[in-house]
Order: sequence, then structure tokens, then C-alpha cells
Amino acid sequence: MKSNKLGVLLVNDMVLFPGAEIRFEIDNLEQRQIISVAEATEEKEILVVNPIENNLDSLDITMLPTVGVVASLKLKMDIPNGKTKIVLKGLRRVKVDSYYLNNSYYEATTKKLVKRIDKEDEAMYRDILIKGFDKYIENVPYVSNAIMAQLKYVEKLKEMTDMIANFLPISYDKKKKYILESSPILRTTMLIEDMNDDIKYVELERKIEQEVEKELNDTQKEFFLREKIKTIQKELGDVSSKEDEVERLEKKLRSLKCSKRVKDRIKREIDRYKNVNSNSPELGMIRDYLDWMLNLPWQKYTKDNEDLDAVKHVLDTSHFGLEDVKTRIIEYLAVKQNTNNLKSPIICLVGPPGVGKTSLAFSIAKSLNRKYTKISVGGINDEAEIVGHRRTYVGACPGRIISGIRKAESTNPVFIIDEIDKLRKDLKGDPASSLLEVLDPEQNSKFSDHYIEEEFDLSQVMFIATANYMEQIPLELRDRLEIIELSSYTEYEKVDIAMNYLIPKNLESHGLTELEVQFDEKAILSLIRNYTKEAGVRELERVISSLLRKIVKKLLTDKKTAAYQIDTKKVVEFLGHGKYEYSKPTKVDEVGVVNGLAYTVFGGDVLPIEVTSYKGKGKLLLTGSLGDVMKESAKIALSYIKTNAKTFGIDFKVFEENDIHIHVPEGAVNKDGPSAGITLTTALISLFTNKKVSSDIAMTGEITLRGQILPIGGLKEKIIGAKRNGIKEIFIPKDNKKDLEEIDKELTKSVKFILVDKYLDIYKKIFK
Repeated sequence: MKSNKLGVLLVNDMVLFPGAEIRFEIDNLEQRQIISVAEATEEKEILVVNPIENNLDSLDITMLPTVGVVASLKLKMDIPNGKTKIVLKGLRRVKVDSYYLNNSYYEATTKKLVKRIDKEDEAMYRDILIKGFDKYIENVPYVSNAIMAQLKYVEKLKEMTDMIANFLPISYDKKKKYILESSPILRTTMLIEDMNDDIKYVELERKIEQEVEKELNDTQKEFFLREKIKTIQKELGDVSSKEDEVERLEKKLRSLKCSKRVKDRIKREIDRYKNVNSNSPELGMIRDYLDWMLNLPWQKYTKDNEDLDAVKHVLDTSHFGLEDVKTRIIEYLAVKQNTNNLKSPIICLVGPPGVGKTSLAFSIAKSLNRKYTKISVGGINDEAEIVGHRRTYVGACPGRIISGIRKAESTNPVFIIDEIDKLRKDLKGDPASSLLEVLDPEQNSKFSDHYIEEEFDLSQVMFIATANYMEQIPLELRDRLEIIELSSYTEYEKVDIAMNYLIPKNLESHGLTELEVQFDEKAILSLIRNYTKEAGVRELERVISSLLRKIVKKLLTDKKTAAYQIDTKKVVEFLGHGKYEYSKPTKVDEVGVVNGLAYTVFGGDVLPIEVTSYKGKGKLLLTGSLGDVMKESAKIALSYIKTNAKTFGIDFKVFEENDIHIHVPEGAVNKDGPSAGITLTTALISLFTNKKVSSDIAMTGEITLRGQILPIGGLKEKIIGAKRNGIKEIFIPKDNKKDLEEIDKELTKSVKFILVDKYLDIYKKIFK
């Protein structure tokens, strides 16, 4: 078919049908240019389209439909207010082949829409439509029948459907659907459905009016008498806002969905509110309590999204990897669909900062089509923060659980409890114990907040807790949680996340396109290695955002460059030299210095442990902000060496005549954890035997007094930290072999791992 190229006029508040006219005023330059181009042609034709989205400010080609209406310019008149009045008449629907941006306005190539209809079918649908429209006019009082005379002269079904669709009092969005539908038969079906819906609405309205009129006759007398009493009270000055408030509370109670027991409780409190003196301080306390009781979602549920493929798609598009937690959510939905009776799981996402624990919980809520709410329990040391204060206290209020439920406005939201490993216990109570009732599936169906004093069902709530360190989660809570570990991302996982998630997201938020800014993989690796030091991608996103802000500034101030290809040189140009060095070992082997591996806020890192000695009386000095566990590890390491001094060729007088100083650099950072034992032991032996330890070696593991090496956690993070610092050989506990096998081979291929279960195995490999 022949294609025609026409200027595109974007209309956002009205729809032009073939055969109809629209009149409106234009005042912007783009619209004037389009009209001027059309006016210069013989046909004076223009393509009118309605964008898919109703926001013209952030329009792009993807928001333009594939069907439009060719219109003829019938009138153009400049008016005194600076605007131009135009009249357009719709001629025909067309299919849009392509849109083109011509300077500041769009042009399009179009083709005719050919929908052949059998003559018998056309006649049948034409009769159905006329009968349906006649019935519609008879039943809908606010519609004129003037159009019926015009329809008698319309023979073609396509013209008739357009004429009726233009006439019907339907919404702008519905009229857009009629324009986009090219089949007259389908348009007929849509019109019949819309007209029938309108007729049903009118019939329901009439029925309601009849019922209201009947009830009014019975209650009108009582109503007028009550209003008369109120008027008299006002004149006498006896009426108060309290009575109006009671009326509002009772009305709200009547519409509240809850158990009979809760309704009776609220009714009793309203009666108390009525009888309490207006000047009593108790009045405000009762009013606050009623406000909470009447605004809690006692029986207000949302329906879960049961399309498992759709749930998985939402999770996959929002988060890279994390297959364990995605699989767990899909399994939960599958079993729930199969049984239709399943308590929500209590999931705990454990991982270093920035790996996406909280945002994943939000994505789970979105995928399930549930509402969500979030509280943070980090640093809480008062159990009343969880279960509320007794109403006898001044300023009493519900706990954070009930407050979160009210905020969610749903009985079955996704409830995120952040930083569960940072709960604190002191004289005010143990909030972890208070959370037991919340997180125990056997108890939470009858959760009782001290302030509310009525049981609230939490069994349908999906609780998702987050924590950085599994060891710090209180034991009594850990037993109730389904732990899912989110490990640190490798560099190449971060590259994928940056390319597929972070860069597209930030390009959009900064008003840029992929044509204007393109990143190569080496540039992203440079950002990861030299400008960030973290387990997740939070800092990486901030760095990308910072770089894009500088590019936006350049594009607006330097008109010469229209696009940027970001390589490693451009990264340095925009961000300066990196804050971190990718490989920073000194490559100097020293006595008394051994690389340990630690699980930190960065995911994993290398901590060189330094040991020295000087004349003294055998005292042990520890520095570097060490926690209790690491201090104990140092004492155990020293005791083990003293016990086996002959085996290691150490003169025992060394311990009696010298003081020993152990230091872990970066003293301002707190360090703790049960994995430094073998590193401390090796550093001490290196000092006492005056033998150097290679700077390419690192180790992690706890040691006992008998020299046994115990397994550790966070192995993946520690390996990432070791690789980041150029370590070539790592000693790990033999019991961690299973963890090593689960780690991606890409991460472990350039590092040699030595599995050990006794310290003598390390001693023989390093010092013999």
C-alpha cells in the first residue's frame, strides 16, 4: 500500500472521530509549525493521535499509538489573546508505519486500514447497533434522541459506530480505545457493552432513589425532630462539638469490619466518651484510643497475585541473582494455591549492607500485589516499642507492630523488620523476647498489644526481617526465622547489575538516553575497583549518579558534544582519581605480619595483623578496637604457642622476658568475630622464630587450645576481599570445603586454597 507522510498533532484531552469535527486553540510553537505545514499543502491534511500516556511533558516515540485519524484543516484563525483557533474534521482511520522527529515536532508515514466485512454481517450488526442505541436512549434520561434521525441515513457500519461513539457520554480513555480499534464489528460489541453498563447504572440509581424515598417517609419525622432539638440547644448554648464527635464515631463503627468482640469493646469506649466530663484529661485518652481502634484494618485483606510467572518476572526485573529467596517466594505461593490454607512464612534476609535486602522485600510485596510497611528495630532496648505501653501511662501509644499494620491499611501486608540483629537488651526489658509473639506462627494469630488490649491476627502477615550478621540475631528469634543468606556480589555480578539495572535506571532519572551516554565494561570495572569498596551496589549507584550529573551539566553548557562514550579515561576526567587501589599489598614479606580475612561492612577485607615484642614481664597488649571474641582468640593463640613451644623451636624464656603487642590496623574501626585465631597464631610464631610470612598469603579460621581449626562464616565475602587485594593463596578450615564448592568457580579460579583442620598443617607449609 502507498504510504503518506503527514505532520502529527498530539491531542491529550479530546478524541477526533472520522466524520466529526473538533475545535480548540493552540499556542505553542510546535503545534503552529504542524498547522502551517498542513496549510501549505493542497489537501490540508494532518494526522491527529492521542498518546498512550496522558502526560505530554515526558513524551517519547514509544508512547505514540499505531492508529490515528487523518483530519482536514477547515479553519485557522488568529485571535487577539495570541492563540490560534483551528477547526479539524476527521476523515479516516489510518495505520501508522513509523514516527519521525522533525526538529521540534513529529511526522509519520501512514497506510489505509482495510477491514472488509461481509454484507450480511454488516447489515446484521447495523440492526443490532440501532436497536441497542434506541433502547439506550429510552432508558437513559440525560441523553438526547436527536442523533437517531441522522443514523437513518448512515449505511456503513464503520461510520455508524464512530458517530455513536462520539455521541456517547463516556470517558476520554474509553474513546481512545474506540479510535484504536480498527474493526467495526468489535467496535459494535464495545458500544453495546458500554450502553448496557450505563443502562444498568441508571436502573440501579432509580432503585436506590425509590428505597431512599420509602425510608425517608419513616425517618423524616425523627430526623426533623432531632434537628429541631439541635437548633434549640445551639440557641441555648448547650450543644458541644463532643456530641458531633460521638455521632461521627458511631457512624464509623457501623461501617467497620471487625469481630463482634471488638465492636462491643469500641461501643463501650464510645459510651465512656459520652459520659466523661468535657474538661477531664481522660477525654483525650479515650478519644486517642477510639481513633486507633476505628482505624486499624481488622478484616481488610488484599488478594495475592496468583500468577507465578508474573511474580517471578517482577522479582527478576528488579533484582539480579538471589535465586534462593525468589524460589522460596514462588514455592510459598504454589503451596498456598494448592492448599488455600497456609500461614505466611517468616523470612530473614541476612547479608552485608547494600546487597539489596530491604529493596528485595519491597519487590516481594510488589510481586505479590500486597501492601507493605517497614519498621527498624536497630538500637531498640525497650520492649514497649514492640508491644506498646499500658493505657494507664501518660502519653501511652501502641507498639511499632500495630503502628505498622495501621500504616499498611491491610491485615495481610508484607511487613519488613529491618536490622533485627541490632536489638539491644538492658534494664528496660528484652525487645527480642517481645518479638517472639510476633514472629512465632503458632502465637501470632492472637497477638495482643498492651495499648490495644484486643487480639489482632498477624498470621496472614508476611514478615521479612533483615540482618547484617547472622551471629548477632538473638537465638530465641533465630529459631523462628527462615534464614536466607544474600552474599556479596562479585565484580562481574556488579558489572551485570550496573549494565542491566543501575545505568538504565539512572539514565532515565537524569533525563538521558542510551544514545547520549554509553559505558564500556572496562569503565564500569574501574568504577567498581577504584571508586567503591562494598559488598553490595549502593555506593556504585551513587558513583554512577555523580558521573551522570556531571555529564548533564556538560551537555547543557557545552553544546559541541552531543554524546559521551564513557571509558576509563573519561571516568578519571569526570570523577578524578579513584579513592581505592584495586591491588594494594606491599609485596614485602615481613616478620610478625600476617594477612587475616575479615567479614566487614564492605563484605570482605584483608586485615594485616602486626605483632611485635620488647623487654618486659610477659604482658599481652592488644590494640586496634578489638572485640571480646578477638581478644579471646589472641589469648588462646598465645597459650597454644606456649604449650607447643618446643614443637615450634621457641625458647620459653621469650614469653617471660618480653611483653607482646598485637595490633590490627585501622584502629578507629571496631573489629570482632571468631575467625582470626590462626592468623594471630601465625603472626606470633613468625615473630618468635624470626621467619617472614609471604604477603601473598592470607588465612581465616578459629583455633582451639589443642590446635584444632574451627569453621568460619562469610567465606565468599572473604574470598572477594582477598582477590580485591591481590592475595594468591588462602588457608581455610577443612570444614568449610562444602562452602567452597558452592562458590562460583569464576571467583576461585585464580586463588589457591589450602584446607586445614590442625594448626600444625599450616606451620609445616609456612615455616618448615
